[in-house]
Amino acid sequence: MNEMHIGSSFDNYLAEEGLLAHSEAIAVKRVIALQIRQYMEQQKLSKTAMAQRMHTSRAALERLLDPDNQSVTLQTLETATQALGKRLQIALV
Repeated sequence: MNEMHIGSSFDNYLAEEGLLAHSEAIAVKRVIALQIRQYMEQQKLSKTAMAQRMHTSRAALERLLDPDNQSVTLQTLETATQALGKRLQIALV
C-alpha cells in the first residue's frame, strides 16, 4: 500500500512556530552531554576525577552534564574535551 503524507515536516512546523532554533539547541546540548558521559564511562572517570582534570568544581561539571542546562560556554566544552583527550569540532551547516 502506498501512503501519501499530508502536511509539512515537523521541522517545518517548528520553523513556522519560531521554535526550530531553540529545539535544535536543546538537542545539540543533550547530545554533547551524552557524549561526554560516554567518554567518561569509557575512560572509567568519576565526576570528581573529571572535574579535577578540567580544573573546575564538580558543580560546574554537573551543569555541563545536565542535558537541560543550556548555559554551557565554548571554553567549558573545550576544557572538557581536552580533559578527555578529544578535540572539539564546531561546524556551520
